[in-house]
Amino acid sequence: MWRRLRTNRAFKVAAGTTFASYFKLVARTTDFIIEPPDIFETIDEHMPVIVTFWHGQHFLTPFAMKPHHKAKVLISRHADAEINAIAAEKLGVGTIRGSGATSRRDFHRKGAVSATYEMLDTLKEGINVAMTADVPKIARKVGLGVVTIARYSGRPIIPLAMATRNRITLKSWDRASLNLPLGRGAAVVGEPVYVARDVDEAGLHAARDLLQARLEAATARAEALARSRGA
Repeated sequence: MWRRLRTNRAFKVAAGTTFASYFKLVARTTDFIIEPPDIFETIDEHMPVIVTFWHGQHFLTPFAMKPHHKAKVLISRHADAEINAIAAEKLGVGTIRGSGATSRRDFHRKGAVSATYEMLDTLKEGINVAMTADVPKIARKVGLGVVTIARYSGRPIIPLAMATRNRITLKSWDRASLNLPLGRGAAVVGEPVYVARDVDEAGLHAARDLLQARLEAATARAEALARSRGA
């Protein structure tokens, strides 16, 4: 039955619209603390930026933006991701279809080439780009994709972590969090990561490791704040 539903356009639109409405409810009824408190002023000074976060922790990220923050998010071409794309668009976020890859063959098959060019063009237009940091099926491990985009665009990477005290952790490869309404939450932004255009392979991996550390620290801080505020 799912195979039939996942190809039904009407079902996907209904599901995407429902998800968008649900997460609007969660955002409106969650008491969020933002750290650092002046982060929006900092982001405004550096726009356009590349916002990155862990896969499975992304459902509330559209609400971390101000109304004037135009953005597009990278979403897989996989049929199941179509619902996510519809939900993002309902929340006012543009989409770029494609994904990261763990092999050279997948790099072309999954649309990574066209998505890379579209992300670079988007940043040139002054529009922010949002993307997950981890590579597909390898949770919480930063891939080279986001640092490569930073390298060729010259734009800073902004690590973002959002957590809510009330949530259900799904049994998926990315340990996705289904955030629940009427609770406490936190949004934490780490120090930006810059990648020089002329960086060598070792430098690119060093940038990835730095982003890994800053995203892990932001995640730990967001989790701690969400828990402590619910006490």
